[in-house]
Amino acid sequence: MTCQLDLRHVKSLAVRDLIELANLDNFDRVTEQVRAVAGCTRPVNLVGYTTTLDAATRTVLRAYSTTDEPTGRLLTTCGNRRASRCPSCSRVYAADTYHLIKAGLSGGKTVPETVRTHPRVFATLTAPSFGPVHNRPTTNGKPRPCACGTQHAEDTPELGTPIRPDAYDYTGAVLWNAHAGALWARFTTYLRRALAAHLGMTQKALNAALRVSFAKVAEYQKRGLVHFHAVIRFDGPEGSNQPPPPWATVDALTHAIEDAAENAVLTVTSDHTGDREIRWGDRLDVREITALGDGELTDKAVAGYVAKYATKSAEDSGTVDRSLICAPCAGRGCLRGPDGFLDLCADCEGTGQAEPLQDLRVQRHVRQMIRTAWALGHLPEFADLKLWKWAHMLGFRGHFSTKSRAYSTTLGALRDVRKAWRLEQARVHAGLDILDDSTPLITESSWAYLASGYRPGEELLAAQTRHEIKQAKEAAERTKTEGELWL
Repeated sequence: MTCQLDLRHVKSLAVRDLIELANLDNFDRVTEQVRAVAGCTRPVNLVGYTTTLDAATRTVLRAYSTTDEPTGRLLTTCGNRRASRCPSCSRVYAADTYHLIKAGLSGGKTVPETVRTHPRVFATLTAPSFGPVHNRPTTNGKPRPCACGTQHAEDTPELGTPIRPDAYDYTGAVLWNAHAGALWARFTTYLRRALAAHLGMTQKALNAALRVSFAKVAEYQKRGLVHFHAVIRFDGPEGSNQPPPPWATVDALTHAIEDAAENAVLTVTSDHTGDREIRWGDRLDVREITALGDGELTDKAVAGYVAKYATKSAEDSGTVDRSLICAPCAGRGCLRGPDGFLDLCADCEGTGQAEPLQDLRVQRHVRQMIRTAWALGHLPEFADLKLWKWAHMLGFRGHFSTKSRAYSTTLGALRDVRKAWRLEQARVHAGLDILDDSTPLITESSWAYLASGYRPGEELLAAQTRHEIKQAKEAAERTKTEGELWL
């Protein structure tokens, strides 16, 4: 039984709460929960129970209830992939993405190792120009002055912003972001067409002879436009477990990518903005991925590169990492009152915005892209794009990482394996017997969402956990570097 503490002299709410937690009957379990979520920035709090019974005898084999927890609830990870929101969960997402990409390059996770012999390339497709921006051009690796006449440093905030903002095509930039995902889908269709034409065969014959597999990730440039990095690979007609025909070479794949990137076009029609063509920019980069030997683009290097960008988001281009729509009115600016008539939303005063756009702490260029996305989203012809909802993403509304079905394993499969491993570790830690696979089981459970985040005292424990993880990672990197120097 805990004693009543007089903590009125402790000014810090977090320290006061930590002292209260430390005086619970099972403080070790409190720290164990925080460490179990690896210091997740904003964990999900659940309440409920789960019970596993023998179906034949109704004997309780395993039982868990949050009522037995010292704090009365269970902490689970938020699962956010963005490093800006949760470094802990984003590291897990990056690791899963790394293994997914690498399995499609060198085998593993149900993919045969022979896949490393398949022709594959690393392609980067970018957006076109919507006006000159401040940049750092180079010649033979040496930086040159920008078009504005200044030689910018690497950390200059002006990089990526228009040289002449009044002449920059903000409407075109936002519409390109909004249609980037659809343009990629059109590109994959044209890729197969271009490949069939290059090889002098019909698409039906091509599909019967080989399969084109891919995995891609989106990245924001400093100018606020997305571009795609993609691993594109040839397989046999059944997928990665079959080699492609001998005539399906890297040269043929490169030629098809270049042709498809040039000809894939979407036409956007609008009475307000006029007809526009959405197409790729001129800066297309296609390089062969080597095997596990020497070379810049090895399996490991490409997988690490893609995984790094899988956890980034629009905020890397200087925008905000939160939705800008007013929650009470869902961005509509009005609410239906008790009389059935639409009333002005009191929270946003009819603007539909959670916060005034002019007050956002962003550069002028980013704010103008947000304003443009918000305005275009309320035009009838662009209503299906919901640009007002994705204004904080500068118009981009697609998935950051996608793959074709036969490329490799899935993120869901990787999570299932990790879940099974953790359950087994928990069973061993609890000293439970191994269940016979032939035993019919019944699982009864009930869970409910309680809240998100930590108690003030738990937040201190989480900060310490994150600090320890960071130190361990830095120590591992130093050991690796010292080992390479020794060799």
